[in-house]
Amino acid sequence: MFLMKRTTTCIIKNWYRIMVSLSKEYIKNYLSLIKFSHTLFAMPFALIGFFIAINKSGSEFNWLLLGLVILCMVFARNASMAFNRYVDREFDFQNPRTALREIPSGIIKPFSALKFVILNCLLFTVATFFINRLVFYLSPVALLVTLGYSLTKRFTSFSHFVLGLGLSLAPIGAYLAVSGEFKWLPLLYSFVVLLWVAGFDILYALQDIEFDKEAELKSIPVWLGKKNAMKLSRLLHTISAGIVVYAGFYGKFRLFYLIGSTLFIGLLIFQHLIISPKNLKRLNIAFFTTNGIASVIFASFTILDLYFPVVYI
Repeated sequence: MFLMKRTTTCIIKNWYRIMVSLSKEYIKNYLSLIKFSHTLFAMPFALIGFFIAINKSGSEFNWLLLGLVILCMVFARNASMAFNRYVDREFDFQNPRTALREIPSGIIKPFSALKFVILNCLLFTVATFFINRLVFYLSPVALLVTLGYSLTKRFTSFSHFVLGLGLSLAPIGAYLAVSGEFKWLPLLYSFVVLLWVAGFDILYALQDIEFDKEAELKSIPVWLGKKNAMKLSRLLHTISAGIVVYAGFYGKFRLFYLIGSTLFIGLLIFQHLIISPKNLKRLNIAFFTTNGIASVIFASFTILDLYFPVVYI
């Protein structure tokens, strides 16, 4: 009897360990599918929009509202990335660089990815319902833009700008969540995000230029070539940096904003210095590391300036 109980206990413990291991692997696969860590690109700008609304409109800080804004960002991006992987699965399978992604490699089935998309769209819509009416009514537009990006490479070279537009909804969306009205300052940061994201997505597309030509997919590098694509990326980042500076004057920011914007612009310059048309080895550093750090630093100093407006000489 004792041996039977001990054996049963061992079986239950092993079963539990296996289930926990499978659950962790399941979650890990989906986090990899959507590149969850890349949420850092737009999330800091959503926080900028949120805290500008709190600070400038005199609204009270609300943890629940902040949580809902963050959830909206996560759900929208989850849906967008998973949908991108779903609709591009055949291209990913043919492209040596992407053949090991979760869907083409068979780790996640296409229909499972599609269900994940639908679930996150529903969760996003529900979250907006609990924010305010305006955000809820605009939620289909946000989903249309963020999901629609995945189809644009099939018919336009300007897909990079559609991606930028989708992420640019973060600061104005967060502002609307608090205030329920449009203002020029958060829109300025939406323009910053649009041009910043389009610029670095053009750089990212450089590595697939030959495959895109063969698959008849459209992009700025395919259309203009590597050198001109990089020139356009630099131009977009220059304009984005200019708007950052203008927004600082318009919003009457001070020392901390000056530090944050200087570091942000410096990192934009850095990513263009470490890559060239003939050398794309550091592209991942430029795309993932540099841009993630840039957005976090800029948001941190901008929010700090809102609450500690130190005057500089």
